[in-house]
Amino acid sequence: MSAQLISGKEVAASLREEIKQEIASWKNGEQIPGLAVVLVGDNPASRSYVKGKQKASKEVGIHSELKELPESVTEEELLQIVKDYNDNEDIHGILVQLPLPDHISDKKVIETISPVKDVDGFHPINIGRMMTGQEAFLPCTPYGIIKMLEYVGVSIEGKHAVILGRSNIVGKPMGQLLLNKNATVTHCHSRTKDLESYMQSADILIAAIGRQEFVKGKDVKPGAVVIDVGMNRKDDGKLCGDVDFEEVSEKASYLTPVPGGVGPMTITMLLYNTLQSAKRFHRQEA
Repeated sequence: MSAQLISGKEVAASLREEIKQEIASWKNGEQIPGLAVVLVGDNPASRSYVKGKQKASKEVGIHSELKELPESVTEEELLQIVKDYNDNEDIHGILVQLPLPDHISDKKVIETISPVKDVDGFHPINIGRMMTGQEAFLPCTPYGIIKMLEYVGVSIEGKHAVILGRSNIVGKPMGQLLLNKNATVTHCHSRTKDLESYMQSADILIAAIGRQEFVKGKDVKPGAVVIDVGMNRKDDGKLCGDVDFEEVSEKASYLTPVPGGVGPMTITMLLYNTLQSAKRFHRQEA
């Protein structure tokens, strides 16, 4: 068996084209979606992510506004900037790039963002609404994975989904989204005993633990769908995921590559959520 690749680039390009066309079809004079991105400090990785988000926003027709702040900015100053964006009707989505300096509480910042503009899907209200199956902004990476599975026609209902990792950004919400799609979900983590047996029982295996090529061919059930969320750098500088691509590609039915798999979907779902926020705003205004 040789796994069929799920190309995040392909899925993202398809969805971005849909977003672009929908925005272009809006009537003249109707407000275009607006996304505010706040960058604190000069973390090279964060700056690269923000640059990618701005470029993608422009390509689909979303107005993107970047607010750059020094690392010395106070927590109070940052929270006031977020509140100002909450009140700005030209802005439909607010993203504060993480990580933040140690003197600023991520929790306070996330909870200050209005839930109706929380296009990252991190606000406790959106998390709670997701948990109870209500309309909510869903966390971008897990939501993107659902879109990838749907794109290639993978059936989720009734499947045993095993998730390696329990982060608030990927692991936990991923499990809830799969549960909402009627999968049977098992969360595994660093304290899980007999981890191999759980992995080998998975119809859908999501690897999000940040350990280089941790999942081997022997860990994968023949025909399983394997989603690699990891992004690690080898000693030779090459990127790799949490999955041993060569070994697992001989066992899985579907497999995401690294790079070019899950990564492109994260920014795409941010754009998607921003569009949905603008549409909700216009419905309320009508």
